[in-house]
Parts: sequence; structure tokens; C-alpha cells
Amino acid sequence: MVQSDKKRRSTRSSKMVSSPVVMTRMQAIMQKEMVREFLAEFMSTYVMMVFGLGSVAHMVLGGKFGSFLGVNLGFGFGVTMGVHMAGNISGAHMNAALTFTNCALGRMSWKKFPVYILGQFLGSFLAAATIYCLFYSAIIEFSGGRLTVTGPIATASIFATYLPDHSTLWRGFLDEVLVTGMLQLCLFAITDKENNPALQGTQALVIGILVVVIGVSLGMNTGYAMNPSRDLPPRFFTYIAGWGIQVFRARDWWWVPVVAPLLGAYLGGIIYLVFIGSTIARRPQILEDSMVYEDRRIPVLPKTMPNPPMTSPLTPVSVSPINRPSVRTVPPLSDPIHLERF
Repeated sequence: MVQSDKKRRSTRSSKMVSSPVVMTRMQAIMQKEMVREFLAEFMSTYVMMVFGLGSVAHMVLGGKFGSFLGVNLGFGFGVTMGVHMAGNISGAHMNAALTFTNCALGRMSWKKFPVYILGQFLGSFLAAATIYCLFYSAIIEFSGGRLTVTGPIATASIFATYLPDHSTLWRGFLDEVLVTGMLQLCLFAITDKENNPALQGTQALVIGILVVVIGVSLGMNTGYAMNPSRDLPPRFFTYIAGWGIQVFRARDWWWVPVVAPLLGAYLGGIIYLVFIGSTIARRPQILEDSMVYEDRRIPVLPKTMPNPPMTSPLTPVSVSPINRPSVRTVPPLSDPIHLERF
């Protein structure tokens, strides 16, 4: 009995000791840059896709509860929420085409490419599974228990895009190239600090509005996938969830939302950099060697010179005339500040 009590106490103490160690290790892992970016892409893509696919489910299954405008709003503001969630961590790409373009243009290391793609694909796949579980009874009632890809009771379009009857494969390909190119072109404009970017704090909303505008103006032909991470993982989910191999065979469309957005985003990025980015004049660096003290600017003194006497941060400071001229007093805040060198 004594030995058994000792063993129990030892196991309890070991568990108590090991738990802080495990938590410390987990925190160390979570603080790694790659892990944080993976989780950011995973969660932001999941949020975007849940809102987007849910709005499509309302349009397909709900009748009066959904519309094509609702789909545009669902995806647009889903993107907005995703940007708020991961914008300062990974950039909130949520789109393999955007990740590919950033790597191809040298804005991001290629070693991060698989990390971003894996996070996006897993988030999108899990979002498709979530929508399937939430709307399962409605899907079965609408389709009569038959999970079909085409026809009047088709439900596979809730999860992935399919080419409509009025379009051809190559017209659809060009449509996806153009639409994704417009997306990347406008994204570069929205985020270009040297041009006329969205105001600080409004980028997420502006990007969401951009997705809505693309949907209401260019979304009819192909469903504006614009994103391999939006189309391929949910399509694979429908394949294993009961819709079968037809999700890949229907008009041989499945590869277009994967390849065309990559080409379109890259071309859109190149066009912006060549026609817009290269023509933006660099703003001169004004007073780059000065420090700001409330409402005036005081030149930074060389380290070898003694600090000048100051009675207040706002009083004029005189520097030795051997090295620099004296500093002029700057007008008060009520007057325009003259940004000129002392």
C-alpha cells in the first residue's frame, strides 16, 4: 500500500511538472513566425469561406432567403473579416493566386509559399465541411437525397464553381484570368503607400467592397472563383462527401479555377508595377536627420559634441557655429509648420 501511494504521488508530481513544460513548449512553437502565419491564413480563410459558402447555400437552397447579391456580400464581407483577423500577421492572403504573385514578384520568400497554401487549403476544406453539416438537412430535402453536380436539383455548386451552359471552357478561362487580374491590380493600388492607398484602418473594408464590386459586375459567367484556395478544397470535399468523381469531370472545368487565377494575378501585378508603380515619383526625405519635440524640430547633434543646454524642449537651441548654424524658432501650432531645413 505504501509503495502504491508513493507511485501515485510520483505520477501526480510528474504530471504537475510536465504540464508547465508542455505549455512553455507550446507557447514557444506558437510564437514562431511560420506557425503564426500558418494559423493566420488558416483562420482567415476559414472565416471567409464560412460566410461565402453559407451565402451560396442560402441562394441555392433557401429561395427567398438568398440571392446573387447576397453571395457577393457574403464573400465580400467575409474577406473583410478575414483581413481584420490576419492582416497584421500574414497579410491575410486567403488566396493561393495572391500568395503565388507575391512570391513571384519577390515580395515574399518562396519558403513561405507551402505554409500559406497549406493553411488556406485546410481552412477552406474545414469551412466546406462546416457548411455541409449546418445545411445537411436542407441539402437532402432540396435534392431529394440525390447529391448531383448538374441539373435543376444540383447542390455541388454550393461548394465550388461550375461552368454555365452559355460559356465555353476557354472563354471561362479568359474570364477567370481577367477577373483575378483586376483583383490583384486593385489590391496593389489599395495597399501602395506611395500612391493613393486606402486610409489607415479602412483597408479591410475597401478590399471587401472590391470583392463585392467584382462579383456584381463580372461574376455571372464563371462565379468569379479568382482563388484556387476557394475552389479546389471544397471541390475535393464534395468528392469524398457523396457527390463523386463527377465534380472533377463536369465539362473538365475543375482545373481552370486553379490555373487561370495564378496567371491572372501575376499579370495584374506586373501591369500595376509597370504602368503605375514605376511612374510614381519618390517623395523626398524631409528633415531625415532631425528629431521632433512636440511642435518643433531640433537637429540631432553628433555624438562627439556635448549636449546643448536646454531649459525646455520648446526653447530655441543654439549649436556651435563651427559645425552648424543656429536653430530658428518654429512658429506655434496655430500657424502652418514650415518644413524646411534649418
